[in-house]
Amino acid sequence: MRRLFASPTVTAAFVVMIGLCAVALLAPLLSPRNPLVMDFRAQLSPPSRTFLLGADSFGRDVLSRLVYGARISLGISLASVLSAVAIGVPLGCVAGYIGGLTDEVLMNVADGLLSLPPLIIAVALVGILGPNVQNVVFALTVVYAPRFARLSRATVLSLRDQDFVQAVRALGAGDGRILVRHLVPNAVAPLLVLTTVTFGQALTAESGLSFLGLGAQPPTPTWGSMLSESWKFIQQAPWLPIFPGVTIMLAVLSLNVLGDGVRDAIDPKLRGR
Repeated sequence: MRRLFASPTVTAAFVVMIGLCAVALLAPLLSPRNPLVMDFRAQLSPPSRTFLLGADSFGRDVLSRLVYGARISLGISLASVLSAVAIGVPLGCVAGYIGGLTDEVLMNVADGLLSLPPLIIAVALVGILGPNVQNVVFALTVVYAPRFARLSRATVLSLRDQDFVQAVRALGAGDGRILVRHLVPNAVAPLLVLTTVTFGQALTAESGLSFLGLGAQPPTPTWGSMLSESWKFIQQAPWLPIFPGVTIMLAVLSLNVLGDGVRDAIDPKLRGR
């Protein structure tokens, strides 16, 4: 932890993400208005005391929608990444440890998914299943699970023939115990780095799907849908796309900086940099 927060940049990124998560959790307390209530008299109102960040084309408070949008955007991204970890890591560890046909089949499937652009897969799946929150989480899970499977498999492959594993096996430990108690813990460090970076990528993908109308459906606010709605009025209200765009940028940038910080703190080869 000392190495991680020795960098002011990483510390700032951590503070930004904690702040965004707090906003998402405390949305009902922090939101000045109901994000769904429309006031047609306030359509495209600029930032003012009444509407701190202005009002959108339906007269809805942009700040309130931004606050509640954090719940959906961050929630979908986090749920998809955790689901990808829960599916990809066990499959990758089993494939690396058992080897043979199991390894070949699982990794061929993973390689097939990794060979395609992630957003194209997500768009195709959501387009087939229908645009809603659950299907977006499922699509992003399918997209990101193979990379966790690949990384965990590589870690297990590098460790399964090590002396400490042979010693534990000689003492009578079963395959399940070796995997859970000795191999998986050694994969935590690289998986933590990948999880942080993938969180940022999932947030970008979720925003892209919402922008295309394939995420949470109106009037539910998400950062991507706010961008999609506001770009049409960029000439009349140029401030509208700025706030969700900057929020997405800060969140993704902070997650990438955190991922780099975790990597540098964990990898002994990078500690002196």
